[in-house]
Amino acid sequence: MNPRRKSRLKVVLSVLAGIGVAIGLTLYALSQNIDLFYTPSEIVQGKNDDSNQKPEVGQRIRVGGMVMEGTVKRDPKTLKVEFDVNDIGPAVTIEYEGILPDLFREGQGIVAQGVLVEPTRLRATEVLAKHDENYMPPELGDKMKQQHGAMGISEADLKGESEHDKAEIERTLKTLQGESK
Repeated sequence: MNPRRKSRLKVVLSVLAGIGVAIGLTLYALSQNIDLFYTPSEIVQGKNDDSNQKPEVGQRIRVGGMVMEGTVKRDPKTLKVEFDVNDIGPAVTIEYEGILPDLFREGQGIVAQGVLVEPTRLRATEVLAKHDENYMPPELGDKMKQQHGAMGISEADLKGESEHDKAEIERTLKTLQGESK
C-alpha cells in the first residue's frame, strides 16, 4: 500500500471513529434524560399488572393522574406541597417544593416529573397542570369568533344549536321512533 492510500485510510478511520464516539455519547446522554411515563396504578402494580415492570426506587419518572380531593397539604412556612394522585386504582403521593401552576387544584389532572423516593412516593422537580380538553386561549377564541362571524357562522352553529341542527335532530328522532314501532 502506498503512503497516499495509508493517509486516506487513516483519515477515513479517524472520521468513522469520531462518528462512532459522537453517536455513543448522544445515546448515553439520551438514556440519562429519558423519563418513562407511569400512571399511579402502574407504579403500585406494575405495567400490565406485571410486578416486574414497576419503576425502581431512585428512578426518574413521570406520573400522571388526578389530584385527589382533600389530600393537598401545604407547609405554611415554605413552598412545600404534598398531595396524592390516582387514576382508577391506588394513589401515589407527590411531594413538591416550588410554585404550583395556576391550573393546579384538587380534582384536576396533573403530570409530575421527578424521582421515585419510595415505592409510592415521588419527589417532583416539575408539576404540570393539565387543562380541560375544551380549553382555548382567549386570543385564539377571539380570532376564531372574528373569522367565523365574517363567514356567517353564528355562535349557535358553533355549538351545534342552530335551528337547522335542531330540525335535523327532530327528524332523526322521528325516524328512529317510526322504525321501533
